[in-house]
Amino acid sequence: MIAYPEIDPVALAVGPLKIHWYGITYLVAFAGFWLFARLKSKQKHVNWTYVQIDDLLFYGALGVVLGGRIGYTLFYNWDYFIHDPLILFQVQKGGMSFHGGLLGVLAAMWLFARKNNKTFFTVTDFIAVMVPFGLAAGRIGNFINAELWGRPTDLPWAMIFPTDPLGLPRHPSMLYEFFLEGILLFIILWFYSAKPRPRRAVSGLFLVLYSLFRSLVEFVRQPDAHMGDKGFIAQEWLTMGMILSFPMLLLGLYLIWSAYRGEKNA
Repeated sequence: MIAYPEIDPVALAVGPLKIHWYGITYLVAFAGFWLFARLKSKQKHVNWTYVQIDDLLFYGALGVVLGGRIGYTLFYNWDYFIHDPLILFQVQKGGMSFHGGLLGVLAAMWLFARKNNKTFFTVTDFIAVMVPFGLAAGRIGNFINAELWGRPTDLPWAMIFPTDPLGLPRHPSMLYEFFLEGILLFIILWFYSAKPRPRRAVSGLFLVLYSLFRSLVEFVRQPDAHMGDKGFIAQEWLTMGMILSFPMLLLGLYLIWSAYRGEKNA
């Protein structure tokens, strides 16, 4: 078993002002997006200006924060939200849904595409490459907050998290997601998109791989206790994360199929 490196969730406190590591990870995510987007724009087949990237970051940040928080509240904490709607604004406690953030970003990208006379999938193909870096940063925030840990295990890298009332050795599932949804997915998409690809292909590959990686980790991640029987939606294995990922998988497969089918028929 590996000792959990307890880190104060508050990175800096000045009087009543508290800066949380969770918030800092979002700033790192946005900075990484900006940096890698500029590097990507230097590739010959990529037609994006620095000004467009700056605007894109603004739209994307709004989509991530609003969609992520609203999605987490509606998908995972609906009962709490009904009794206390103010939990929507308690972001310092963590609680952001990737699937909600994705919907928020898609809405923001649609608005951006209309304003800049770009097609929707031209925009999503571009941002899909940078999104995993932001996911990686967010999972580090989950680790620091000691939240979204995994199920009990006797594996040698198990950890006991201070937020676990049972004090059991558990999978550090947020680190699994950091590697799969963040680092590995970023590397795959970066090299795949290094050459010209048919429109929708990069977006489709992102959806397929994310949904597979997320569903894989769901088998060892502790489901939210308030989501059905012991946190499972059904059969003591089906989780909300799997349910929300399944449409992404289908859509991703369709986008890849239609992208290459369209290229052959062109």
